[in-house]
Amino acid sequence: MELMESLRVAIQEWIVPELDKIRLENAEIRTAIQLTNKRLDDIQAQLIDQSRRIDETNRRIDRVHDDLLARIDETNKRIDQLHDDLLARIDETNKRIDQVHGDLLARIDETNKRVDRVREELFGQISETNRRLDRLYEVIVRREEHASLHATVQSLEQRVHALELKLAA
Repeated sequence: MELMESLRVAIQEWIVPELDKIRLENAEIRTAIQLTNKRLDDIQAQLIDQSRRIDETNRRIDRVHDDLLARIDETNKRIDQLHDDLLARIDETNKRIDQVHGDLLARIDETNKRVDRVREELFGQISETNRRLDRLYEVIVRREEHASLHATVQSLEQRVHALELKLAA
């Protein structure tokens, strides 16, 4: 029995202190695990709160997105209306330009006709003036011829008179 007693004393001296250390370390590990679990629970609560905030932010983003899409659709409708209005105005302006163009062409044609009539009248007047100048030239030339003829006639009359005097003597 002594062997048993020695074995028991040896176990108590070597193993029991080691077991006490293990128990102490086990208690420390349990405390650390409990603290870690508490921290994990706190982190889990924070994650749940953050998830709730993210969900709320996502809902707000979706509302802003929907609002922006509605505004963009409204703006696009207004742009389309303005586009259609501008096209109608451009068409109307083009019609007015075409009318003005037609009116201007008609006026230009009328002015050209008037210019042609005035030109014909002026050519007629110029032709008449030329005829009158020609007639005047003829008259002036005849006067010069008349003066020359008058001088010739006077010269002839003097000669005839001189001949008459000679014959009478």
